[in-house]
Amino acid sequence: MSSKNVLFCLLLIAFSQAVISQSNKLKSFDGVQIAYTDEGSGEAILLLHGFINSKKSWGKTALKKDLLNAGYRVIIPDLRGNGDSDKPQNEEEYQDNAEVKDVVLLMNHLNIEKYKAVGYSRGSIVLAKLLTKDDRIAKAVLGGMGIDFTNADWDRRIMFAKAFDGDVNEMTKGAVDYAKSIHADLRSLHLQQKFQPVTSISELNKIEIDVLVICGDQDSDNGNAEELSKTFKNGSLKIVPGDHNGTYKTVGFSLSVLQFLD
Repeated sequence: MSSKNVLFCLLLIAFSQAVISQSNKLKSFDGVQIAYTDEGSGEAILLLHGFINSKKSWGKTALKKDLLNAGYRVIIPDLRGNGDSDKPQNEEEYQDNAEVKDVVLLMNHLNIEKYKAVGYSRGSIVLAKLLTKDDRIAKAVLGGMGIDFTNADWDRRIMFAKAFDGDVNEMTKGAVDYAKSIHADLRSLHLQQKFQPVTSISELNKIEIDVLVICGDQDSDNGNAEELSKTFKNGSLKIVPGDHNGTYKTVGFSLSVLQFLD
């Protein structure tokens, strides 16, 4: 092959990679770029990551592997402020359920008519609000979450919002140190907590689809999971081995979710 042909092939490969990369970014309602992955085919399922995390957190989990092996189309965004998505610095870019709007637009962009969804930790908080905004969701799993996020004045949320604005205490120091160690955007994390979606118990009571609340047996970080499961008309509870940071990675978590989704 001539040097010109080699150069042409290299340019073509580079162009193709750029197109693939571009196709995995969505410009949201306010211009913020939302990164996502879209793998597999078949029935669509959305995975939403937790706080100080990104779509990569699902990458090596048993759940993602098992979903793809089961024939699902797995869609995973980086919520705004995280991973490869933009990290806006102004308050108005997090207000009025901006993250939920991003997800709705993403599923519109991908022409998804019906889907299932799994959230973990803060991803469950976003998903709970999404359930009140998008009637395309057929089933939902709220992982690593208890009842406490339904309180607009939740002390834990307020404490972490303050921590990422510089008011760090003994309970929040580890999270702030970890965020710094991975070069996360502290301003964005502060705003994510300050304007975190709040879904009231009365709103959850109106949701009619099947909802599984799944929590580790060593995880009480976010309140009572059983109480949360009872807020849904068709809610169920599953307790599996694990703590808050590890449960979603386990085989037990995956098996329970797949059994519920089937």
